[in-house]
Amino acid sequence: MDFKSLRAYEIGFELAMGIFEVSRGFPKEETYSLTDQIRRSSRSVCVNVAEAYRKRRYEKHFISKLTDSDAENAETQSWLEFAFACKYIDLDTKDKLIKKSHEVGKLLNFMINNPGRFGVGVN
Repeated sequence: MDFKSLRAYEIGFELAMGIFEVSRGFPKEETYSLTDQIRRSSRSVCVNVAEAYRKRRYEKHFISKLTDSDAENAETQSWLEFAFACKYIDLDTKDKLIKKSHEVGKLLNFMINNPGRFGVGVN
């Protein structure tokens, strides 16, 4: 199994790409704040899942990277709320992206609570 086949990674990647697409329309003055931050945090969700999977030999490392991923996912949700409040995205877009983010969060929590199902500790 490869980290790219993990459901949390797949959906996280879809979320990051969806955010990339909608953030292309954000104003130029947001380039180094909202646009950069929301893209960074959403991409970091996937990156941390990939790192966790590579560190699965050690349960504490695996869980630590997944909790980092979960934190980045929560940050992404916060940035989506700002994007909506600033009227850069509509309610439907925000809800669709938040729903996908919640799905990622559930998958991450399942992985955190069930590390053995992902080959953790197997030499």
